[in-house]
Amino acid sequence: MKLLIASDIHGSAYYLDKLIQRIEIEQPDKIILLGDFLYHGPRNDLPKDYNPKEIIGKLNAYKDKIIAVRGNCDSEVDQMVLEFPIMSDYTELVDNNQEYLFTHGHLFDTNKLPSFTKGLRVVSGHTHIPINEEREGVTYLNPGSTSIPKGGSTNSYLIIDDNEIIFKDIDGHPYTL
Repeated sequence: MKLLIASDIHGSAYYLDKLIQRIEIEQPDKIILLGDFLYHGPRNDLPKDYNPKEIIGKLNAYKDKIIAVRGNCDSEVDQMVLEFPIMSDYTELVDNNQEYLFTHGHLFDTNKLPSFTKGLRVVSGHTHIPINEEREGVTYLNPGSTSIPKGGSTNSYLIIDDNEIIFKDIDGHPYTL
């Protein structure tokens, strides 16, 4: 199964359009969205072409392919307009005998994580900084942010294709961390 994983759109119509171009080219089986869909939040500047109402229809067009979790900027009112579930704090998926835990990341302190089964891939957003690291047999991944990258990173998303992990910038160019 091919997964396209993105996080932290924060209402940017410009960067969502770029992500949709990547979706059309990549043709993933599932689109995993790790929260913070419509709003920028009080700690972030407005992203380019901030337009939450425009985001709604564009995301809803992919509702049959989207698996999503709630971010710290998402609320019940957002769920009223989005036609796919977004209110779960996490979701799990097994693909090719690989287990995944998807979450936004704001509810887990990375220094005090629960004990996970070795081999698990924990995929979260929230920090807006891409990561790919292994600790005690668990792989921690973060695709970075679609619209508001931080820590010197670039606008990005993640592809997992037959368990291969590929980080890409918003224009589809692979890069290494």
